[in-house]
Amino acid sequence: MATDYVLFIHGVTIRNPNYADELFQRLAQSASDRNFQNIPFYWGDINQQPETKLLGQLRSSSDWNQMWFHNIREQQILPFTGDAALYISRYVGAKIVRKLKKQIADSGLLKAKPDDRLHIVTHSWGTVMLFDILFASRWEDQNAPAHDDVMAIRDAIFGVDGENRDRYEGIKIASIHTMGSPVAIFSLTDVKSDQDETGASSSHDITPNLQTFVGQNEIGASSSHDITPKLQTLLKSLQEEASPREKLPWWNYIHPADPIAYPLQKMMIDLVDGYTEYLDIQDTITHSTGWLGWLENLIAQTPLAQTNLPLLLSLLPDNPHGSYWHNDEVIKKIIHVVKNKTPKANSLSRSV
Repeated sequence: MATDYVLFIHGVTIRNPNYADELFQRLAQSASDRNFQNIPFYWGDINQQPETKLLGQLRSSSDWNQMWFHNIREQQILPFTGDAALYISRYVGAKIVRKLKKQIADSGLLKAKPDDRLHIVTHSWGTVMLFDILFASRWEDQNAPAHDDVMAIRDAIFGVDGENRDRYEGIKIASIHTMGSPVAIFSLTDVKSDQDETGASSSHDITPNLQTFVGQNEIGASSSHDITPKLQTLLKSLQEEASPREKLPWWNYIHPADPIAYPLQKMMIDLVDGYTEYLDIQDTITHSTGWLGWLENLIAQTPLAQTNLPLLLSLLPDNPHGSYWHNDEVIKKIIHVVKNKTPKANSLSRSV
């Protein structure tokens, strides 16, 4: 029986390794005839020590007691921005990648069979991490920490350029689900000045490799990013594929009161030069339930929705940005998409 691997990548401030349990359990129960393999990647523990050290240094300041918003600074801003900053850093980011590679290896995904499928569910900064690990060029320096681990992850996934395997090999991504994603903002790292004549790209630039992954084949299309020779190789390979190619389903879940969540459909289409033959990305609005849903609905019908006041909702334990993991609409949509992805024999690899 084919295996559906489900990789979860959480965002910032998560300190609970069981964050994805409810979603995965409901998914597995909804399709008992399928063989699911859970990969709930947890990286929040890696950042705790350096952030705790920094907090101690801040508290030791003679001015700390005079500053406002201690709880917000310590429990919201520091872990939120600290987690993101630490991942971007060269060495802590490498530690996170090594842990991800080990967890993927332990799950058996690196030895996936041809009919196996991979579903990716990311939240918040986890989406940025996914793009960075799969597509950013900063990991291609052989002297970079965790270079080998990133390449091993890329080698394991169909259509992604690694180092040691043909891109026709590896497990095929069957669906992507992004929740509360700030990728729209992160895409600004790809912007180059109109005056830039060097042709150099940012080490965080994901576009060339992303174009390769989704199958961009309009060589003459207008783009601010170079089309690499690797892309041409992929195009020839795609044309040789015997089985019909399907669009990759990508659902981006947005809570209207989540200040970190942004629409991705138009931005992603532009990022891959408008190419949509292989990519079906949909933005979908989610809503809270219970008394919080009632309050949000009330605010949405007034001008208050466009003021700073609703930001106070972010201070609640079940705030909009963290609500996706338990949101019934989100869970049902993920279940629907995953259940509709059926096996296709020999569609994931071929001999070379």
